[in-house]
Amino acid sequence: MQCPFCNQLDDRVVDSRTAREGEAIRRRRECLGCKRRFTTYERIEDHLPMIVKKDNRRETLDRGKVMAGLKKACEKRPISGATLDAAVDRIEKRLQDLGESEIPARVVGEAVMKELHELDQVAYVRFASVYREFKDIDQFMDTIKSLAQDREQR
Repeated sequence: MQCPFCNQLDDRVVDSRTAREGEAIRRRRECLGCKRRFTTYERIEDHLPMIVKKDNRRETLDRGKVMAGLKKACEKRPISGATLDAAVDRIEKRLQDLGESEIPARVVGEAVMKELHELDQVAYVRFASVYREFKDIDQFMDTIKSLAQDREQR
């Protein structure tokens, strides 16, 4: 494993334990070059579906892109990295459970919106404004009114 600090390839595993309810192994490593420690996660490589973009390009579902979208929406919000990690896990699982080899990109976007709706309403509106390409303030207001109605029904 390459050290994120000095890029050396030699390290030793200091500690290993299960993580994410047994779905991954967390390894604490120490670089033999600079002696700094870092954490890696090992998980089973899933066969993720191909995502069909609007222009019909196809690419493999990228966990990093999903996480980046969530992080951007949740910027300066009280949501931990572990919470976002769990959200990405649920999104991946939901998409895998569809059993499809190809999924339209909008399905991924809707899955992200569903997670954000449960996590943080401000992050949800942020993501929705970009994802649904809001054109004016009325679209913002409609989304906020919808959230308020959902809250009242709970």
